[in-house]
Amino acid sequence: MKAAVFHSADRPLEVEEVPDPTPGPTDLVVEVRCCGICGSDLHAASQPGGLPKGCVMGHEFSGEVVEVGGEVRGKFRPGDRVTAVPGIGCGSCSDCLSGDVMHCAALEITGLGQLPGAYAQYVRVGSNESVRLPESVDFPLGALVEPLAVGLHAVKAAALEPGQDVLVMGAGPIGLAVILWSRFLGARHILVSEPANGRRAMATALGATAVAEGTDAAAEILADRPGGGADIIFECVGKPGLLAQSVKVAAPRSKVVVAGLCMRPDNFVPGVAVVKELRLEFVLAYHKADFQLTLDMLDAGRIDPWPMVTDRIDLAGLPQVFEALKNPADQCKVLVEF
Repeated sequence: MKAAVFHSADRPLEVEEVPDPTPGPTDLVVEVRCCGICGSDLHAASQPGGLPKGCVMGHEFSGEVVEVGGEVRGKFRPGDRVTAVPGIGCGSCSDCLSGDVMHCAALEITGLGQLPGAYAQYVRVGSNESVRLPESVDFPLGALVEPLAVGLHAVKAAALEPGQDVLVMGAGPIGLAVILWSRFLGARHILVSEPANGRRAMATALGATAVAEGTDAAAEILADRPGGGADIIFECVGKPGLLAQSVKVAAPRSKVVVAGLCMRPDNFVPGVAVVKELRLEFVLAYHKADFQLTLDMLDAGRIDPWPMVTDRIDLAGLPQVFEALKNPADQCKVLVEF
């Protein structure tokens, strides 16, 4: 099969012939029909030593089942349209059984160096981690389920209540998903801090009630509101310094939810958070239930994530577009269609 293969941080991806996957006893082989390019892929591929040579990335995908492992026992069959949590767990621990596979001690992650991902014609997934697409959800929408589930998980962790005010720092795909779900769950005001013009426009299209070019401008807007701030701040960027900025602009007794994945040391003054009695929560990925709820709401037409999609390309065009996305731009979610 053809796949876009990573060789090193200083080389573009290369479309090459690689071996077809084969299913384990409880696995599926899925013919990939659509896969999103994620910021974590771009970050990992830009860091020396971030990925092993020969890695195939891609973890936001949908497709059609073409092979079924011998122990799947009728749960799936060839022709089923699916998406999947991008990792394969043991299938028997309490985390796997509850749908929290991302915390399985035996988890192998798809697309970031352990299991080959979906920048390829076929991908191996776990049947326990897979979810059928409703008839009304096409493959491009199915590929958006994973980033939408990240945003849903963050908003659920925040325990957002109708009528609360929200600040979202960053309007990349995860920030946009947080905006969408915050509106869905009844936020009164959604202020978004984002330096890129195009992404501020997307934020408005997905439910933001106000936008600002940066944290300082957002802080000025918040200062004029009753209580002096937002009830919940979502940090969706993952760069050093933003945790301290979140604590600085937070109102007393508010909550800071960290969804951005910062891989470098970061500092903030705990005393400031103590004086304000802030609640600080870090969130990881999603549960399988977040995938199912996202699909249910897409099927019902109750959410529309299309404003975050800025381009649709084929596998041959992936290396060039992937390199371009490493530099800041107004591009947001790019889908690779097969």
